[in-house]
Amino acid sequence: MRIISITNQKGGCGKTTTAVNLAASLANNGKKVLLIDLDPQSHATAGLNIESSLSIYNVLSKLTNKKAGFEDIIQNLGPNLDIAPSSIVLSTLEQELAYEIGRESRLIDTLSAFKGNYDYCLIDCPPNLGILTVNALRATDEIIIPVEASRFSLEGLKQLISIIDLVKDRLNHVVEYRVLVANFDSRLRHSFIMLERIKSAFGSRMFGTIIHVNVKLKEAQNQGTHIFKYDKYCRGAKDYYSLSREIITQDKATGHEVTMSQIKEKMAEAIKENLPGLTEVVFSLAAKDAKEIYVVGDFNDWKIDDNSRMLEHDGTWTKSLSLLSGNYRYRFVMDGKWTDDPNNSNRAMNPYGQMDSLLEVKG
Repeated sequence: MRIISITNQKGGCGKTTTAVNLAASLANNGKKVLLIDLDPQSHATAGLNIESSLSIYNVLSKLTNKKAGFEDIIQNLGPNLDIAPSSIVLSTLEQELAYEIGRESRLIDTLSAFKGNYDYCLIDCPPNLGILTVNALRATDEIIIPVEASRFSLEGLKQLISIIDLVKDRLNHVVEYRVLVANFDSRLRHSFIMLERIKSAFGSRMFGTIIHVNVKLKEAQNQGTHIFKYDKYCRGAKDYYSLSREIITQDKATGHEVTMSQIKEKMAEAIKENLPGLTEVVFSLAAKDAKEIYVVGDFNDWKIDDNSRMLEHDGTWTKSLSLLSGNYRYRFVMDGKWTDDPNNSNRAMNPYGQMDSLLEVKG
């Protein structure tokens, strides 16, 4: 069983969103997954509409009057996906373990005795660096650290890495970590500046996948489900699908890590097999006096580059793109000025008080 902790002491970085939706995506890929909610705030548990009189506290505590094993608290969320729920009483475990010998190994000792048949165990950690987080670090060999493209998130990341090093030195346990850029707003120039700083600082320790800002992810939480049940064709679902494939292709083959060429090959095969087909969409704008026009949107991360440049013929600018089925927002950038599509009456206000044109692509 591959155990992965998902942690960051900074709130609002997409930690629980990643734990829930990555677990669901791995399950959709045919992997048997156990999600452990180790956060006393119980956001993963509440976000999946789970109610239970027993929680992970009853498994880890020696003082509880309702002692339980993992098999007693696990609840099924769907094919291949189970959860070990949390509760607010878990917050008392910090004090309970304060003076106990071997307190850092309570979780790994319990998991070692657990006979569950899972391919993956994902641990949603608390947003702090207390004893529960240390237990998660001790129980796993790898960590996913979701971070936003912001200065404060980057500084908080350095504190977490110091704890990882402390676990290595004090407990003689090596933990590998990888950084996942989440809540990425590709409309902001500042996001790309911070992204380059994160790449410069962590390089090969970064996931190739980036989780973009997507309102559907929040809507899924509000509905008490994961994104693949709520809207499997939205941008958020595609991002987490890509992340799950990236993780699966890191699985060890015959005792050795697969090569990067193998990873790329497997990801290409998976995308070809599992994603819906592409549909050609032609964007058009009449502007005979324009010098240059770009079409940007959700489909190209809102990037203004040669790939989004439109071609002009007799005063009409066009661009053909092959898109996956789904809903997209887009705008034109004409000589540096952003504008919606005058030929498309389907529009919606964006967070910046401007109108985006809406496009639905059907497979």
